[in-house]
Amino acid sequence: MGRSLVKDVFVTSKIQATLPQITIPPSIGTPENVTTTIVDTSALPRERTELNKEIRKANVILLVYSDHYSYERVALFWLPHFRSLAVNVPVVLCANKSDLSKSTSTDQVVDEEMLPVMAEFKEIDSCIRTSAREHHNINELFFLCQKAVTDPIAPLFDSKESALKPACVSALQRVFYLCDRDQDGYLSDTEIHDFQFKCFRKPLSDLDLTVIKSSIQKYSPESVTEKGISQSGFIQLNKLFAEKGRHETIWLILRTFHYTESLSLHSSFLSPKFDVPANSSAELSPAGYRFFVDLFLLHDKDNDGGLSPSELSTLFAPTPGLPSQWLDNDFPSCTVRNDAGYVTLQGWLAQWSMTTFLFPNITLSYLAYFGFDTSLPSSNPQPTTLALTVTKPRKRPPHTTAGRRRLPPISRTVLQAFIIGAPYSGKSILLHTFLGRPLNTTSGTYSPTLSPSTVVNTVELPGGKQVTLLLSDLASHESAILANPSALSKCDILLYTYDSSDPHSFAHIPALREKHKHLDECCPAIFVATKADKDRVTQDYEMQPEDY
Repeated sequence: MGRSLVKDVFVTSKIQATLPQITIPPSIGTPENVTTTIVDTSALPRERTELNKEIRKANVILLVYSDHYSYERVALFWLPHFRSLAVNVPVVLCANKSDLSKSTSTDQVVDEEMLPVMAEFKEIDSCIRTSAREHHNINELFFLCQKAVTDPIAPLFDSKESALKPACVSALQRVFYLCDRDQDGYLSDTEIHDFQFKCFRKPLSDLDLTVIKSSIQKYSPESVTEKGISQSGFIQLNKLFAEKGRHETIWLILRTFHYTESLSLHSSFLSPKFDVPANSSAELSPAGYRFFVDLFLLHDKDNDGGLSPSELSTLFAPTPGLPSQWLDNDFPSCTVRNDAGYVTLQGWLAQWSMTTFLFPNITLSYLAYFGFDTSLPSSNPQPTTLALTVTKPRKRPPHTTAGRRRLPPISRTVLQAFIIGAPYSGKSILLHTFLGRPLNTTSGTYSPTLSPSTVVNTVELPGGKQVTLLLSDLASHESAILANPSALSKCDILLYTYDSSDPHSFAHIPALREKHKHLDECCPAIFVATKADKDRVTQDYEMQPEDY
């Protein structure tokens, strides 16, 4: 069939007998700078064991035929044999010795011989017609073999359906979203030029851009308007790349945006190394705040100062959706909203400050999804860790000689308070009031809070400094959390609450402090008498709150 001829001509430009294993170094124009080893094999039955051994070691199989008999063997023996060995590697189909059948055109060979086999066997990555004797398409043949490994078509394109696969479409939609800087649903000429340089590191000429638009319009006229290329047009363009065998272009785009061969984002991109030492915490850096401010303003399309559900949906389009931690904490009820119930800029920044404080790895992954690495004015991608900063370790306030705590200056901008108290002591009312929303008590029915919940807002300190404050109701998990040193290390202040109109409310606090004596050395505390609008009663405890 000319296997050895093909191999020999590629390496030496001469036709010789069967050659031993040959290694092509990266310097000889190989894609992705890879080293390629070519192994010639024999189809003789007595050498089948050695053949099977080499097949199992291969990254790609070059299957060559040259006449009717060898062509029939492709579908009847070779491809089923590969499947019987349970190998999952791409196959490049080659019709060799084209010099012996010059009366048959390449298009005819492709249509009548190659496409029917490719339709039946999806492992065939590509096909080509060659002549080793005439040195025709030999370099191209081995380039296809290399490309089948470095830039496989199978994850991207379904040849049977003649369509990009859903995972590929999803990835390209995210790429489009990140490149659509003004979020108008179109890639303008400027945005296309920026995309071109980011992915290919070279400018796009006006003529090339015109050709691209014409190619898209040929198949989808409505996808190109005066505004630019729509998302459907962008997908159509990449479909054309796949159909024309230029899937390495799609891979270059996807890899630029940190996609792996499985079309998922690199774990190192989503979860970069970011250590937070004990007694320290993570906060948004100025670059992180600026990024989330810009993201809010970009998606507040009606400029009403709040993100509606539809605007939030669009904003989170390039991500897996709202973080599960937000949903568990009843977002958006846990942060600041306007009268329409939409998250305000203040609430949006407070929510991300809280997420960064409690789950910095979640913030880092969403910064990656949102494209923080491409948002800064730099020609090179910037790590998402630039959006976060680590605070100095907490220093617990020492006792003075009078036995009262002297609070040291705090440079951190995000603080957390644990609200502790008996049931009915008004903890939920404090949370709602902190967000500027009164708790609906018209039903008169008490519903105990079973799971811990946290709300977040910004407060202004004397002197004008603004800090983000997290108020956490520990609910039924109160005792377990207070006994957990790791959980307690996140707390900056304890709020002991009791119902001043309930004689049995205050006793819960001394009992709790007696059980968890380490709380005295944990952090400063504030005692809060709630429900002051009701008549104050004497507490059923050996000592009244003001004396305690």
